[in-house]
Parts: sequence; structure tokens; C-alpha cells
Amino acid sequence: MAIPRAAKTQRRTRIQEEKEEVILEAALEVFSVSGFRGTTIDQIAEAAGMSKPNLLYYFRTKEAIHRQLIDRVLSTWLEPLRAFDATGNPASEIRSYIRRKLEMARDFPRESRLFANEILQGAPHIEDELKGPLKDLVDEKADVIRAWSKAGKIRTCDPYHLIFSIWSTTQHYADFDVQVRAVLGQDQDGEDRFEDAARFLEGLFLEGLKP
Repeated sequence: MAIPRAAKTQRRTRIQEEKEEVILEAALEVFSVSGFRGTTIDQIAEAAGMSKPNLLYYFRTKEAIHRQLIDRVLSTWLEPLRAFDATGNPASEIRSYIRRKLEMARDFPRESRLFANEILQGAPHIEDELKGPLKDLVDEKADVIRAWSKAGKIRTCDPYHLIFSIWSTTQHYADFDVQVRAVLGQDQDGEDRFEDAARFLEGLFLEGLKP
């Protein structure tokens, strides 16, 4: 994980921690809209309401800010998959996973777009994580799904494509929020759209996975 410059001092003060959070919040807003390449330190400093030299005291480079945000996103985004319990009821575990992913799309849309932008650029800053810890986690959960299939608890399916499908259908509501709202119209673009999506996706996946 990238370490803020100020964090390398002997003891960080509350003000230093607060300043870092202000910078990261501002950077998240700018990166999620403009992507890594389209974002500058000057834009982040302006969004954070501080001078560029002041910002550079806390983070030496744009890359350091971006990396810390990406590390946070990866940790948060993978938590629902880590909670996928091999000893649980498959229908309950899959239903819970779908709902938690939709909740994250609702509550963390900027983080989702930040991650999507990174992937669309070829994942230059997180390729090692994708091929290492992320792959290891998905491999582990794929074995869980295979075991459920082997035990006759769900129909036989490709576990990787099942996981990919849940990722794509749930994160769509964050990454393409403007499109979703436009198509649904003003009468249906409220928070209820996530509950509607959850019920539909539960039916889609759980009915399709019945033995």
C-alpha cells in the first residue's frame, strides 16, 4: 500500500490525518470522473481546497494518491467475496453476495468507477494484485462453487463465469448509473431501483442454478 509522505513522520497528528482524508476524498471525485490520465495534481489540489505545495507535502505524486485509493477500493470491493461461506446454504450465500454487491454499487459509485477506469486502462497500477491476491481469492471461491455443484446443491456451472456475471450485473448500477436513471425515467430512478434490481438478479441467478 502506498504510504502518504506525512505518514512517514515519527507521529502523525490528527490534523495530518484529516488533511490526508480531505485529499483522498477530493482525488476520488476527480479520478472517478476524469480517470488517472485525465487527472492532474492541480485539479486535486483545487478540489481539496489547498495549494499544490501543501498537497505535495502529504503525497509526493499523483500516483501515490491514486494507489492509496485503489488499495482501499480493492480491500472494500473484495470483502463480500471473502465472506462467501463454503459451509453455508448456496442459495443464501449467492443471494447475500448479490445484495452486498448491489449495496456497494449504491453506496460507493465513485469507487466503482475509479476501479473500472483502472481496468479499462489495462490495470497498469494493480496488475500484480489482479494476478496475485485477487486471483487466489477467486480460485478459492471457485472451488467452493464446484463443491456445491458436485454435491448436487446447485447445477453444474463454470464458477468463474458465474462470479464474472455477478460482478458485471451488480456493478452496472454504479458504472452506468446515468444510463440506468435515463432509461428507468424519473418515476423509477429512486433508491428503490436497487431493491428491484436485487429481486430480479436473485431470481435470475438462483433459478438458473437450481439442480
